[in-house]
Amino acid sequence: MAPVDRPLEVNIVEKDFPAVGQRARLPVLRNIKLSIARGSFVSITGPSGCGKSTLLNIIAGLDKDFTGSVNTQEGDLRLSYMFQTPRLLPWRTVEENIRLVLPDGESHDQRVTELIDRVGLSDAATAYPERLSVGMQRRAALARAFVLEPALLLMDEPFVSLDDPTAEALRQLLIELWSRRPTTVLFVTHDRFEAVMLGTRLIRVDGRPATVVQDIPVNLTVSERRDRDSILAERVRVFQDA
Repeated sequence: MAPVDRPLEVNIVEKDFPAVGQRARLPVLRNIKLSIARGSFVSITGPSGCGKSTLLNIIAGLDKDFTGSVNTQEGDLRLSYMFQTPRLLPWRTVEENIRLVLPDGESHDQRVTELIDRVGLSDAATAYPERLSVGMQRRAALARAFVLEPALLLMDEPFVSLDDPTAEALRQLLIELWSRRPTTVLFVTHDRFEAVMLGTRLIRVDGRPATVVQDIPVNLTVSERRDRDSILAERVRVFQDA
């Protein structure tokens, strides 16, 4: 079994989408080599359609049609994936959706209750998704992602299309949850402000096929991530250094 402090090693030599009908084979990713330290929060940015979601799918093991390797500490890894849409089952309540990812045969009542309270959904625990706002649904999805206590959390634009106050509240909630139990996070976003606010490391992919064009640290403490002026100053520094 791999040691738990071993970094996540990603080596994608080649990833193409196969030819379909009149469409030729489409190059997607090339020569992406990443070593990601345990407990880091990596923000991944890049243009629409450049392969960011494909990168997450490969790391998650959902896409195995590529040349290369991904070492995710198999046998020791708990992985959660938060998608662009909340993907809550409509016939299950908030609490039932959160419990769904937990292993059978163990009592998780305290953990589930604490997380529901922490994301501000105690009054909606028995409600069904259709009765919730989109922001509340994303909070439920965030609780479901963390309740498993994952070693690796993949997040694919989880706050996209939300209004600014709701997105800001969810970012702060994510910082709080991550700071309580540091999990290795790979967070895809188009928002560079969001990338700097959340990440301890910023990776930008671009090109066709896409490769890593920027890989730089973000030097903000957890408390500084709650301060807009600190985030703006760090954002200026990051993109000057790049």
